[in-house]
Amino acid sequence: MKDYQAFLSNYSGRPLRIMEVCGTHTHEIFRLGIRSILSKNIELISGPGCPVCVTPPGYIDSAVELAIKHNAQIATFGDLIRVPGSEMSLAQARTQGALLKTVYSPLDAVEFAEKNPDKEVVFLAVGFETTTPSACIAVKHAAAKGLKNFSILTANKTMPQAYKTLQGSADAFLYPGHVHAIIGTQLCEELKTQYGVSGVVAGFTANDIIKALGMIVEYSLQGEPFCDNAYTQVVKAEGNIAAQKLVNSMMEPCDCLWRGLGIIEKSGLKLRNEWSEFDAVKKFDLTPGDGKCNPGCRCGEVLKGICKPGDCPLFGKVCTPLNPVGACMVSGEGACSAFYQYGQ
Repeated sequence: MKDYQAFLSNYSGRPLRIMEVCGTHTHEIFRLGIRSILSKNIELISGPGCPVCVTPPGYIDSAVELAIKHNAQIATFGDLIRVPGSEMSLAQARTQGALLKTVYSPLDAVEFAEKNPDKEVVFLAVGFETTTPSACIAVKHAAAKGLKNFSILTANKTMPQAYKTLQGSADAFLYPGHVHAIIGTQLCEELKTQYGVSGVVAGFTANDIIKALGMIVEYSLQGEPFCDNAYTQVVKAEGNIAAQKLVNSMMEPCDCLWRGLGIIEKSGLKLRNEWSEFDAVKKFDLTPGDGKCNPGCRCGEVLKGICKPGDCPLFGKVCTPLNPVGACMVSGEGACSAFYQYGQ
């Protein structure tokens, strides 16, 4: 196996900007000390690959409305609770009587709804291609059980259109291995051929990441758009066909607002009409809005790779993990959280 570590350390070619699209990559790169071995001519920038970070404040506003106005029991993953909405987070809503339940799987929310038929249970379905199938499975289970008190508030997003929106923001993408385990690698080929977008699919161990970064630098020396898969033990060209069929049968694309990136056409997913009884927006007649962010927060620019967390005037001062102003400081996959945690 090639000594990619030495190759990356000794690289002296033209400066390269590589975007680690996935927040897990950002944290692992810091945790493993990979930045410290890279040549000064290789710059890593963080992208929007954290579903919590790109969830707009308007979605949090809808969740708060469900909890307070409709007295719904909100079931959610833990890191979403502290994400700021326009006026308050779910954690702050709890002080006003909001009922929150932290779950580890959407099926936990279904089970809770079954055991509590007197409560309206809404699961906050936030995620990319990796977690969307589990939300669909939860809806199918609820339907099979005949539950009338379970629904989901969708903020599911897909990466293909986001990649296109981000083209030109970096020389190459470090593609997230778990997303491409679902969708496969055909998209990477299309991005290369049609848009000149380059990237390599990467896993999450030290060897996986170093190998993928080394391949990116090697290909970049050739001066042509490229794509490759450095995570062949998990990611196959066709992806996970069963997961794709499940999602396509239950959800359909829709225009979607991303924090920092704006509205990206056909980058979101919503339940198809035949599953509308489990759609919280329709069930509770919600009118989702865009919401508003703290004007001093630069999360949006961090997510696009325009600036680094330390460039934000709030970072580490007003905005800390104990008092997060923006979603990027809240999430366990957020860039601001990583830069703060590892002293950058």
